[in-house]
Amino acid sequence: MKIVVIGGNGLIGSKLIPLLRQRGHEAIAASPSTGVNTLTGEGLAAALAGAHTVIDVANSPSFEDAPVMHFFETSGRNLLAAEAAAGVQHHVALSVVGTERLQGSGYFRAKLVQEQLIEASKIPYTIVRATQFMEFLPAIAQSGMQAQTIRLPSAHLQPVAAQDVALAMADAALSAPLNGMLEVGGPERAGMAAMVERYLRATGDQRTVVADSKAPYFGVTVDDGSLTTNAGARLGTTTLDAWLDAR
Repeated sequence: MKIVVIGGNGLIGSKLIPLLRQRGHEAIAASPSTGVNTLTGEGLAAALAGAHTVIDVANSPSFEDAPVMHFFETSGRNLLAAEAAAGVQHHVALSVVGTERLQGSGYFRAKLVQEQLIEASKIPYTIVRATQFMEFLPAIAQSGMQAQTIRLPSAHLQPVAAQDVALAMADAALSAPLNGMLEVGGPERAGMAAMVERYLRATGDQRTVVADSKAPYFGVTVDDGSLTTNAGARLGTTTLDAWLDAR
């Protein structure tokens, strides 16, 4: 089966392509570096010819409000139109747990628009919502920097390893379309500040981390349910300690 992975050279895509090939499928990485641009539509028709499934794991190069909305809305429309023309049978997209709860953020507003475009299309689909990647912990730490102190929410975080997300995406792509959403999260939940402090100490970073219930997460107020999975979610098997040990 031919499967096209939009964003196939990125963090998730580069892990997903080998998984699909190991299972005997023709997995094609599609990105601007391979001549496929979802923003302009360049190369889409040729890349999708004969494809049964498309997996979209591309992310916006900018998280600013206007550019990120332009990226997800324009790319989404172009990609879904090209899929319809090519007769694609399954659209699988990566999104974020809690997207509808985080609408104070321009990024999450754009992700919700992306999801709505997928739901409104006639192409059978599966949306995989993942919690924050363990690989994103350094960026979370940096977001809370104030002088030499890192101030972060005490609300729960449930980080998941990118490899576990790739496995979930592969399984979703090779299953029947859900025409709905699947949540994927890490096996552990703890306060965001505490999780980030564990990461920093394990990497030899001694900066002070302060847990503050009023501190925002990239400009959005969060609580214990904002960034964590609901009942019935698929949980990854990689703990934070195991992930750190493997680095």
